[in-house]
Amino acid sequence: MATAVIWPAGTGTAEAANTTYDTTTAVGVHNAYEKDKYPYFADALDSGAGLLELDVWTNGLGKSWRVSHSNPLGNNNNCENATTPAELRTKSRNQDLAGCLADLRAWHDAHPGHRPVLLKMELKDGFNDKGGRGPDEFDAMVRGKLGDAVFGPGDLIGDHATLDEAVRADGWPERSALAGKFLIELIPGTVEEGNPADKLWTDREYATHLRTLAGQGKLADSTAFPAVHGAEAGDPRSRYTDAALRPWFVVFDGDASAYTGGIDTAWYDTRHYLVVMTDAHKVAPEIDGTKPTEQQAKDRVALLAKAHASVLTADWYPLPGVLGTVAPRG
Repeated sequence: MATAVIWPAGTGTAEAANTTYDTTTAVGVHNAYEKDKYPYFADALDSGAGLLELDVWTNGLGKSWRVSHSNPLGNNNNCENATTPAELRTKSRNQDLAGCLADLRAWHDAHPGHRPVLLKMELKDGFNDKGGRGPDEFDAMVRGKLGDAVFGPGDLIGDHATLDEAVRADGWPERSALAGKFLIELIPGTVEEGNPADKLWTDREYATHLRTLAGQGKLADSTAFPAVHGAEAGDPRSRYTDAALRPWFVVFDGDASAYTGGIDTAWYDTRHYLVVMTDAHKVAPEIDGTKPTEQQAKDRVALLAKAHASVLTADWYPLPGVLGTVAPRG
């Protein structure tokens, strides 16, 4: 059994607060927008989880940025478009992404100095730039709803030329410096990745967007970090034929079982890259994906923290005592 110090749930401890974001391991909830997990998205935020995932649709015949697991034309989620903290848990659900962002802002206003929360967004069918739902519009919507509650690439880069240069030189801020902040991770969606006609996936499209903004001196307008999706040995950014895009990726996301199956995950840790390990319960020996015992889940957190995960995810929404834990990474 792996052993590691795990700081208490709801981590407001000095040990956790005084560590940098890249030297800790947190716990996230897969598809936290689903109503069978949390009646309202505010409940997911109250869970203490370090990552919450949203699935977003932009194309097809639907309008707006839809949030649902399998309906590309409409919304099916626990977001309610609250405009004030008093409206949380009072309004109709099944709102679009702007409504989810409004809930985030209302909850943020009610919880100043809250833990940093990584919002993982899977763009199920990618951006739809021609339909007015491209990277520029995404940034404008996020900034319009969350404002300075977002910690984005422009905040991370400092005086460096690229995100890679910034994190390798300076790492990420202390967790205490990220109090009251949301970070956003973007990954390509399952539909996008399975569409042979789609030649421009979310990861490459948003990384290109970052590079363009940086060249214009407008990186502060950006709001998200594109992730390299899928665990691979070596530097998985080599898949991008345009080598100039590679330094804009400092977040990586893939199956925990793949990462722990022989990949040198210390490579990410020593370079201060973030690694999101999904389906944490499937790592051998496999445990329940929803309701393991609290000790089993904490042992899994310790195991994947030792394996250099920045965040591990599963459907452990019934275990708030686990979701709020923060462990030393590595």
